[in-house]
Formats: sequence, C-alpha cells, structure tokens
Amino acid sequence: MINIAGIISIVLFYILILAVGLWAARKKQSGDDSEEEVMLAGRSIGLFVGIFTMTATWVGGGYINGTAEAIYTSGLIWCQAPFGYALSLVFGGIFFANKMRQQGYITMLDPLQDSFGERMGGLLFLPALCGEVFWAAGILAALGATLSVIIDMDHRTSVILSSCIAVFYTLFGGLYSVAYTDVIQLFCIFIGLWMCIPFAMYNEHVGSLSPEVVDWVGRVEPAEYFYYLDYGLLLIFGGIPWQVYFQRVLSSKTAGRAQILSYVAALGCIFMAIPPVLIGAIAKATPWNETGYKGVYPLTTEETSMILPMVLQYLTPSFVSFFGLGAVSAAVMSSADSSVLSASSMFARNVYKLIFRQRASEMEIIWVMRVSIVIVGVLATVMALTIPSIYGLWSMCSDLVYVILFPQLLMVVHFKHHCNTYGSLSAYIMAFFVRMTGGEPLLGLPPMIHYPGWDGERQLFPFRTLAMLMSLVTLILVSWGTKWVFETGRLAPGYDFFRCVVNIPEDVERVGEPAESGKQMSVMMSAMRQYGAATMVGKDEMNGRINPALEPDDDMDMAEAIDVPISRGESMQMKTFPIVY
Repeated sequence: MINIAGIISIVLFYILILAVGLWAARKKQSGDDSEEEVMLAGRSIGLFVGIFTMTATWVGGGYINGTAEAIYTSGLIWCQAPFGYALSLVFGGIFFANKMRQQGYITMLDPLQDSFGERMGGLLFLPALCGEVFWAAGILAALGATLSVIIDMDHRTSVILSSCIAVFYTLFGGLYSVAYTDVIQLFCIFIGLWMCIPFAMYNEHVGSLSPEVVDWVGRVEPAEYFYYLDYGLLLIFGGIPWQVYFQRVLSSKTAGRAQILSYVAALGCIFMAIPPVLIGAIAKATPWNETGYKGVYPLTTEETSMILPMVLQYLTPSFVSFFGLGAVSAAVMSSADSSVLSASSMFARNVYKLIFRQRASEMEIIWVMRVSIVIVGVLATVMALTIPSIYGLWSMCSDLVYVILFPQLLMVVHFKHHCNTYGSLSAYIMAFFVRMTGGEPLLGLPPMIHYPGWDGERQLFPFRTLAMLMSLVTLILVSWGTKWVFETGRLAPGYDFFRCVVNIPEDVERVGEPAESGKQMSVMMSAMRQYGAATMVGKDEMNGRINPALEPDDDMDMAEAIDVPISRGESMQMKTFPIVY
C-alpha cells in the first residue's frame, strides 16, 4: 500500500536538498569559474561546514543502510566499515592531510603526476574513477531500496530521479553545493533516525535485544582471522586515497585545519554509526512474518539490503516514519554528489587538461568537468541498477584503490625520490594482476588462484593485502633497479624511454632540494606538467607553476613569505617558472 506520508516527506526533503544546493551555488564568486573556485570552493570552507562535509565523506546512504544490513546478516563484529573508515580519517590526517594541503594541490592525482608524469597519472586515474563510481552507485542503490519500501515505487525510477537531482545542483554549485547539502544531510540522519529508534525498539513485535537471546554481535571463527584482518586493513588504508577525502582536505583554509577536520570527522563517523547499528539489532530481533511485511521470509539478500527502511516502515508509526524515511532519502541523494564531483574533477584536470589540452582555458576545463559530471552520474546509475548488495558494492569499491593507489600515494608523498615511472607502471600491473587472481563474486569473476584457506566460496587468505604489499615492494625495487642501471651506465640514456632517470630534457628547470627549515622546495616544471600547487599570482597555471614553498605558509604572514629565499640564494617575489619542455 502506498505510504502517503512517505511521499510527502520525500518531496519536502528533496525540495530542501535541491534548494540548499542551488543556494550554496550562489556563494561562488560571480564570474569566477576557476578550478579552485569550482573544485575546492576557493579553499574557503569554514570550520563548521568543514566538520560536517568531512564527516559526510563516508557517512551517507550507503553508510547507514550498509551498516544496518551488516548487523542483521553478520553481526556487529563483522561490521568493520564504520570503524575502518574512521581510522582511515585518523591516519589520513596524520600522514597525508598536512603535506598535501601545504603543497596546494587541487586533486589527489596531482602529486602522482608530478612524480610519474601525466600519462602515468592518467592510468592511475582509472582505479580512482572505479572507486568513485562504485561508491556513488552504492549510495544510489541504497536510495532505490529505500523508496521501493516507502512508496512501492519501482527502484529504477527512484534511482534515476534522484541521480538527476544530485547532478543538477552539482553542475551549478560545485563543491559549495556539495558541502552545504552535507550539513543538511547529517542533520537529517541524526534527527530522523534517533527519532525512530525508541518507537521501533518498543514495538510489540520486537523481542529482546540481549545478545544471549538474539545474536546480533556475531563472532569470528579462527579460520577467518586473516580474512578479517585483510578486510580491516583494506578499509583503513583503502579509505585514504580517495578524491572525496582529499577534496575536503585541499579545500580547507589551512593545512592544520585539514588535520583537525580529519580527526573530528573520525569521531563523527563512529557517532553516526550508532543509529544504524541499533536498527540492525532491532531488525535481528524481529520476526518479520508477524509484522505488516508481506514479502519473503526468512529474508533473502535482496530483502536484507532494505533492512533499514523496512524497520522504519513496519516498526514505527506513520508520523514518525514521515521524518525517518524522508531524511534517509534526502541523505542518500545528497551523498552521491561528492563522488560525482570528485571523479569529474580528476578527469577534467588530470586527464583532459594535463594530457590532451595543456593550454586549455579555465572556462574550457570547467565545461569539460560539467559534461563529466553528467557522464559519471550515468555510469553510477547504471551500476546501481545492476549490482544487488549495497554493503558488498560499498566494500568492493575500496579494493583497487587499496592495492594500486595507496602504495603509490604513500611513496610520492613521503619518499618521492625513491620511486619513478618505471616502478609505478610495474607496481600498477603487479597489484592489478594479484588482485584479479583472487576473483570477485559480485562481478562473476572466478578466482584464478585458490590461495591457502580457500573454502570453496571465499578466499580466506589476505590476498588483497598481499597485492598491496607486492605492489609497494615492486614500486621500490623497480625504481631502484632502473635508476641504478641508468646511472651506472649499464644502459645507455637512450633506453630511458620514460625520460625520468637520465634522459631528462635539458630545458626542464629544477630548484634545489628543501632544507631542513622547510623554506626551500624542489620543483620540476615543463609544458606537459603544469599541475600541482596553486599560484599566488593567479589561478591560471598557463603562466607557470609557482614553487609551493613560496606560497604563504598557513602560519606565516605575507611579508615573511615574500622574502623566502630559493636555493640559488636569490630573493624571490612572486616568481613563477617558465613553461618549457
């Protein structure tokens, strides 16, 4: 039967999200369509909005629906994602946020292209794109499940409609719209779910929540210890190299604030997981065949993906579900915009501009990004309509990011002088091959290798972490080996096809290595490499990339910044490097 209150709540909350998104778009400076303004909100996100939008990096429709589903199907101990992603924010803040923001990068791929070249950066874009599309698809799939329960609407129709709305306001507002709708999103989740929990918990059909009566905690069998560890490491370190995260980091006003936002958001992730955990436990203690639910029982995989909206629909009064169901729907929709904007930003800047159109104008890049927003939205929608399990889709999207991107990002941020393009390409191939040998049931890919502990259905061996470690070792060894054979003369410079060891063009200008004081920085400029830090003289990188060390430090006043010396002992004022290659 159609839920009239549900329809009204969805319409109201959708109008609210759309209105906030369009209002936030007006905060963009009139006539300023630069990359920084659209992709990073002019690096002007304040502390209050920053905390909410950083928390919303992970807390969205997929987060709350997937957590409730995991509690119902496997128990609390197997619901690793909330804790894993919270730790990823902590480690990201400790090891990456400060360095990335100080360098003034615009996307996560910028440091990778700085070290490995624009074409290798384009190749590394592929796993990043897959991750963002899978994440957005999981969010939209959660929305389809929710609305199909609320108003008996075909989930395909609801997914397509919601995707269109999210894409619409993202087109106009960029990160401004994304950030401000995140604030509304978290308020909706907090108020809507906590309002529903008391009514659901004390529903006459819900039994005792004691773990002795109903096992909603779960347990890990001894044979699953390494599988459990593998999954946890994937979520923690695979949750770092995401543009949705670095989009927030790089939009912060200072590097120190980017770290603070990461730590506060980690606490927010744990706190926001409490309502869906309780809802999953309530669902576990409910005999669904005794409620108004008329579907299949015991619940199949398709039904368990809808467990959160089912609790709100069948275990709470209509006036309560008015808030809960509408809030969840709005929250789900407003989460998809982040991933769509992230993938589009990386394509427009790191692929289109830096590989194909180095001298493209800012306006051209913005239009490419807007077209990309539509294309990525379509891809995510198609994925949402084809893969059944929200939690499975949600976790799978970290795999390629974990095994391919994490080792490479770790090296270029902390040990960039110990890696090169040869190592990057070799590590990429190694990680992809080892990961694919383990198979992927959700995509119908059978395992090529049965690792130790294969139980006929799952790889209990931590093959994902094996792939990541082999990728890291390959990156280091191949980089060292190629550097050694070229620098010792065992291979002629002409064989340095990637031109990254000894066969470096003469017109590439280098600046001295950074001193311990941190006031000097090494920069390599070329026509093909115009990416990286934002300049002080303007946002148009066609005039050259400024040395990031000469950008005013977050805690340094402008007068002091202007007099920072470079390695040649010159006094430098607003100097840029010529574009030559």
